[in-house]
Parts: sequence; structure tokens; C-alpha cells
Amino acid sequence: MSAPLYIGLMSGTSMDGVDAVLASFGTQGAQIHQTRSLPMPAALRAELLALQHPGHNELARASIAAVQLTELYAQACLPWTQGAEKELIRAIGVHGQTIRHAPDQGYTLQLNAPALLAERCGIDVIADFRSRDIAAGGQGAPLVPIVHEALFRHEHGRVILNLGGIANISLLLPGREVFGFDTGPANMLLDAWVNKHQGQPYDKDGQWANSATSDPALLASLLSEPWLALPAPKSTGRDLFNLVWLQKHLDLVDPNSGLSAAIVQSTLMDLTVHTIAQAIQPYAAQVQELIVCGGGAANPALLKRLGDQLIMPIRSSAELGMDPQSIEALAFAWLAYAHVERIPAGLPAVTGARHATVLGACYPA
Repeated sequence: MSAPLYIGLMSGTSMDGVDAVLASFGTQGAQIHQTRSLPMPAALRAELLALQHPGHNELARASIAAVQLTELYAQACLPWTQGAEKELIRAIGVHGQTIRHAPDQGYTLQLNAPALLAERCGIDVIADFRSRDIAAGGQGAPLVPIVHEALFRHEHGRVILNLGGIANISLLLPGREVFGFDTGPANMLLDAWVNKHQGQPYDKDGQWANSATSDPALLASLLSEPWLALPAPKSTGRDLFNLVWLQKHLDLVDPNSGLSAAIVQSTLMDLTVHTIAQAIQPYAAQVQELIVCGGGAANPALLKRLGDQLIMPIRSSAELGMDPQSIEALAFAWLAYAHVERIPAGLPAVTGARHATVLGACYPA
């Protein structure tokens, strides 16, 4: 009998699109059967970005955006849920779009309409993966370290680095259970700055950042952010790292606006690199290699600067047979599988929760 299939859906903090995977899990590990990606409509992306901050009529606007986003999720799923694969699909795992993340205040908010997705696809939907861990006193994030362990655990030490909007690391060290945490912004500020000044969704290959030299004073100011000095477990998002935050530092360091936009872009790349390197450095003696996934894995300038900071081999997850762009969507397929199988995926070592929990809530077809 064939192993059950699971769909995983992800629209990350970069909000550039929806990634979907069709996968199965068994004794041989994870197998990705098919993948799909759909671009995020510009108007929906603009509204999701606006909803990151308080605004007029935001409750109604958020509900409408959740429905629109879920229709995009459904478009990604329907070729499978209306096809020959449907009878084998056990569940869909969907994260939704985070617009607030405040675990210190006891809540996190992801825009999603999982009941609508279950109705559109005729498949059970597992969603709301963060709130159970937060109820147990955890951060509700990051969610992927336990999945990275399932995919990448090896006899020698590894760090798995996810370069999404936010960077997070999973430490797979010999003789120790997996743990990990957010390190700070990865692509989030880089994308926002290049979009503001060049109208592009991202800095292709890091070319614009590499056209200038970073400003030491600005970098030092950015690195002084108190959150960066907090011990793990910790998580973050657009609530903190956004253009308003960046502008406050620019006003302090460069009140006369003498820095070129390219210098700022270069400095933001160094912010990403330095915060990642500082997070990994205490464990470097136990680590033989760094495995990179997420959209930032396709940025050679970023990886080159990171390699200059870290004395260890850096490999793309593609070298291990896992498409870097599909890992997060695969993670939510695995988290749906873990929910169905009652496998605790909320780990105290990762999130700081009082005890391990089974994550997610089921919306039956």
C-alpha cells in the first residue's frame, strides 16, 4: 500500500508567492513527489504588507485578505486534489501569513481561512501551528528545527540555515536534541529597501548590495538592537525589523542623508551575515558544515560574505537532494503528518515551552 500523501503550503515573510509540495513520509525519510509555485498578486501582497501595522478597518481588511490568500492556496492544491492523487492525500498543512507575532504578550496571528481551504479541496486541513506552543509558554517559533532534524540529521554536526524573510538556524549536534532560533532579518530588509529605491521585489544575486561598501557606523548601530543580544529561545518578524526600524537608525547615524541607497543595501546584507555568524559561532567547534535553504540560498553575494565570516563548508540543501525553495512548504507537509500521527512538534529546547505539544488544529473536509 502506498504511503499517504501530504500537501504543504507556505507563503513566507517575503510574501513573493505560494510554494506547495506534495510529499510522503516513511522509514526512508521524506519524498517530494511534486512541487508548485504561484506568484503573489501585487495587490494582495501590498495589502498583506499594510496589515503588518495598525490601520483603518483592519479587522475586515484582514478577513478579506485571508480569503483571497486561501483562494491562492486552493489554486496551488487543486491540480492534486482534483486529480488521481486525491485518494492518497491525507491532509494539507498550511501556515498562513503572519501579520503579528507577539509571544511575550501571549499571541501570534496568521491570516488564513483553513475551513474554506478544506471546502475548496475536499481534504482535511491542518493549520494554526503556533498557538498551542504559545499556550504552553513557548515562542511558537521557529517551527522548522524538528523538520530539519527529520530531513538532515547526520552523524556529524550540522547547522541548517533557513534564509527566508527572517533567518533561523537549526543546530543538529552530536549527542544533543535539536534546538534552534531566529537570528534576525535575512531577506526582509534587503527586499524592502530594494523595492523602495529600485521598484524591484528583490536584489537579484545581491548585485546591488555588492556594488557598494558597507558603512561601519550604520552597521554598528543596527547590530546594537537589544533583541539581537537576547538569549535563545527567541523569534521575531516584521513587528520589529521593518523600514521604520531601519529609518530610526539612519536618522541617528546619517541625519543629513549622506549615505547612498546602495551603501545602505550593502550594510543590510552585512547585518544579515553578522547576525547569523554571531549566532553560529558559539557552536562552531561542534559543527562540520552549514546547510542553507530558503530563498536566500540563491543569493551568491550573501553566501560569499557568510563564507568569509564562518570557517566551515557551506552547502545548499540542493546538494542533498532537497530544493532550497521547497523546504519550508515541505516542513508544513511534515507538520501536518506529525499532527495526524500525534507526534509532538513543539519542542521546549526550540521554543522555550514548558512541555512538548502536538501542533496544529484540524479542519475536516
